[in-house]
Amino acid sequence: MNTDASQHDQLRVALVQASLSHGQVSKNLDNIDGMLGDTGHADLIVLPEMFNTGFSMDSRANSEEPDGPTTRWMQQLAAARNAVVCGSLSIRVGADDYRNRLLWVRPDGSYEQYDKRHLFRMGGEHKRFGAGKSQLVVELKGWRVRPLICYDLRFPVWSRDAQNTDLLLYVACWPEVRANAWNTLLAARALENQCYVVGVNRVGKDHNGYAHSGDSQALDFVGKSLVHVRNQQNVVHTSLDLQALKRHKEKFPAYMDADSFELLG
Repeated sequence: MNTDASQHDQLRVALVQASLSHGQVSKNLDNIDGMLGDTGHADLIVLPEMFNTGFSMDSRANSEEPDGPTTRWMQQLAAARNAVVCGSLSIRVGADDYRNRLLWVRPDGSYEQYDKRHLFRMGGEHKRFGAGKSQLVVELKGWRVRPLICYDLRFPVWSRDAQNTDLLLYVACWPEVRANAWNTLLAARALENQCYVVGVNRVGKDHNGYAHSGDSQALDFVGKSLVHVRNQQNVVHTSLDLQALKRHKEKFPAYMDADSFELLG
């Protein structure tokens, strides 16, 4: 096999499982910088949900303007690492209009965005943030990647895209009390979509006293665990193989029998 083609088929992903301090942006960004340190090269660096503030319903206090300081920090990190950086933060898009927004930031500073579709009503998120309307598919080294946020994981229709997704990506602040659901649903999304899945969650206690075990992980297209880190702040690396995915889908093309549907509203 051609060496360049082989390298192109490998996607190197860094999963950043960080402990987050509530509302302390500089402390959280400095912590992530320190965690990354001299760790190995990645094509994609994945941060948790609301990685700059921790998961907070105080949207007025913890939101930034588009292209604010955290966005600029992500652009600087992407440029310095020559990697895509993604994670979500609270963004104010208008008067009393806030979004839990994932940014997909490229080394050249350009970025795409995805607003969380399913807002966690048990925490009142639906009262403080506007829901996203559109899915996002981005391309990286020939890979088709679809980023989603936390509670989206529970809704298989929104995640379903068996023909056009190579990697489903979930960033989260998912508490330990519901870790079984997190672990089970990540595997389910991999199996039903026949694609790789990466889930990156925070670790440590939040300001409400809820513990987070992390359980950040990567799974292959048959739900097999590639990496899984629990109860520790850490950066873990994995390499995903696009040709292995294609061979699997050729050998076992269950995706061809998937039901067609149209999302409404």
